[in-house]
Amino acid sequence: MNQSIDIPLQLTDTAVQKVKNLIEQENKAELKLRIYITGGGCNGFQYAFTLDDKINDGDIIVEKQDVILVIDSISLQYLFGGSIDYIEGLDGSRFIVNNPNAKTTCGCGYSFSI
Repeated sequence: MNQSIDIPLQLTDTAVQKVKNLIEQENKAELKLRIYITGGGCNGFQYAFTLDDKINDGDIIVEKQDVILVIDSISLQYLFGGSIDYIEGLDGSRFIVNNPNAKTTCGCGYSFSI
């Protein structure tokens, strides 16, 4: 069963706009942004993002301005209270996670420890 709940995980307006742009480029309105946590990276865990057309059993759904963010329940426990943003700079462009649960983070912003 999928859940759409009000959880303390935010998508910034900039992230929402980037997801909308990516979905438009792919020309697939059914796509959603999926964030998940994997083992690895410099600090033990790392963030991963993908565009996904599926919602799996147990996934948590966060909606903002017609953009759907999908998170599996295991990854969600590491992201409570965080926010997802999108930045563009001299070192590239990417989605970033501002995660208050992370004890340490890597300079790249993709790796963290709890």
